[in-house]
Amino acid sequence: MYTDSYLYYYRPTDRLVSDVERAINGEYSAIQCYKNIAEMADTKEAKNQIKEIRKDERKHFQQFSQIYLTLTGRQPQPKVSEKCPNTYREALEFAMKDEQETVDFYLDIADQTNNQQIKDIFRRAAADEQNHAVWFLYYLSMTR
Repeated sequence: MYTDSYLYYYRPTDRLVSDVERAINGEYSAIQCYKNIAEMADTKEAKNQIKEIRKDERKHFQQFSQIYLTLTGRQPQPKVSEKCPNTYREALEFAMKDEQETVDFYLDIADQTNNQQIKDIFRRAAADEQNHAVWFLYYLSMTR
């Protein structure tokens, strides 16, 4: 995945490593939660879109895990960091808020590093998260 050897010589801060680990746990949690939300979705369109969002989250999880491995030499040990609500409406609201907060968090990670690969990956992930928030808000607005 990373052909640029520069990342291998990059010395991360403890904060960066901790933030990447937090991002991994967030993505891992989202993957679990969005599976449940897709199953609760009330239309085929919503179900398919939430599955697409979940696919993005799996991509972020893999990218962040690779960054973590490269920075630390260790595989991450992901864990669910937040419990997903049990009702469709509450889960959509939870997901929308979480995605929106994650945008700022990922931009902060991008800003704290001078490694261009890490910057690019987290900026792209932030853009994806913003898009996800809009979709969840849309589906939330369609529920009663």
